[in-house]
Amino acid sequence: MYLADRTWPELSDYVAEESLAVVPLGSTEQHGPHLPLSTDHRIAESLAREATDRSGYLCTPTVNVGMSVHHKQFHGTMWADPPEFRDYVESFSRNLAYHGIDRIVYVNAHGGNQTHLREVGRRLREDEVAYAVEWMWDESIPDLVNDIFEVNGPHGGPKETAMMMHIDPDLVHEEKLADARDDGVPDYPLDDSYVHGARNFYDSIDNSDNGVFGDQTDATPEKGEQIFDAAAEQLVHLLEWIDDQEFRDLMAKPHVDPQPGSRR
Repeated sequence: MYLADRTWPELSDYVAEESLAVVPLGSTEQHGPHLPLSTDHRIAESLAREATDRSGYLCTPTVNVGMSVHHKQFHGTMWADPPEFRDYVESFSRNLAYHGIDRIVYVNAHGGNQTHLREVGRRLREDEVAYAVEWMWDESIPDLVNDIFEVNGPHGGPKETAMMMHIDPDLVHEEKLADARDDGVPDYPLDDSYVHGARNFYDSIDNSDNGVFGDQTDATPEKGEQIFDAAAEQLVHLLEWIDDQEFRDLMAKPHVDPQPGSRR
């Protein structure tokens, strides 16, 4: 069920029975010469819509701009500053809670959002407003991704390329796959990413001239369909698991005994 396409009476029927919502989040940022800037938010929305179609849960509109300042040197990249991003996500999450949603899954397709979504989830949990968790699609199927791609690449690599070949092949510039590989960083991780234990880079351009990593020529639509279906299945399982839990069991555990101030 897609929230924005429903009437308010239809949504009142939903919250009378269910209290879970799925929020897709991604980014609008460079993904090399072969993929559109919409890659992350298209992947997030496609997986969220597929999983909620399969399960009947509520899907909200997509957050298209995220934490992408580390791609700022490349044309078109958009980003939000960390405090504003966290406050925005927390604000609309509390909006959902006002309408009866007390479990939220952030379907995330951008690594830069992860830490901030976890922080928002902690805030909501501490206030006992909602149980909100961040779900990253490739982390749900690590063995499959490792098995079918020689070199994954953390950004703009074959896994994202294959996903987009499956989701929206018209936006993939297949004639640029070899250029993406050859002008980027085909082998990852990099041996010189750390110096004496210190991470020596901040932006993707520090490591890759065209902003991408991995061997993009290893991507195919068939591989994209395989990882898409597997990730969507994992997401459905997560939604069903969260829905089955008692709300109290999802909240923070109490302080160990003796409770603070109990002996006063």
